[in-house]
Amino acid sequence: MRVLRFAVVGLINTLVALGVIFAMKWTLSLGDAWANLIGYGFGLIISFALNRRWTFRFQGPSLTAVWKFCGVVLAAYGLNLALVMAAVSSFEVNSYVAQTLGVLPYSLLTYFGFKHLVFSDPPRSATSVSQPM
Repeated sequence: MRVLRFAVVGLINTLVALGVIFAMKWTLSLGDAWANLIGYGFGLIISFALNRRWTFRFQGPSLTAVWKFCGVVLAAYGLNLALVMAAVSSFEVNSYVAQTLGVLPYSLLTYFGFKHLVFSDPPRSATSVSQPM
């Protein structure tokens, strides 16, 4: 069920991010890197809120989660941007297609990062019983 919720959030995120990316490219003639950054920026706000509350139902400290979330997203974004730029410059893939294809590796890395690093339940410590030595 968690994967399905993540997929729904990802779909919302993707539509918003790609819509912003395409709008930035079309209306403002921004380059791929700037359009990508702005699009993913909008998606981050949606992603954190929906994944924290709905996908992973995380009850832990928000500030810690925000910092970890930013780290995972930066790593995923770096991978995404590198792949998009390589596809456009080295393989002459249409930039709109490259932006769309870049969503898959970004999504995989964020899911596993969110699941295992950002919104994971804190480790449960074994109850220790004091015994005399």
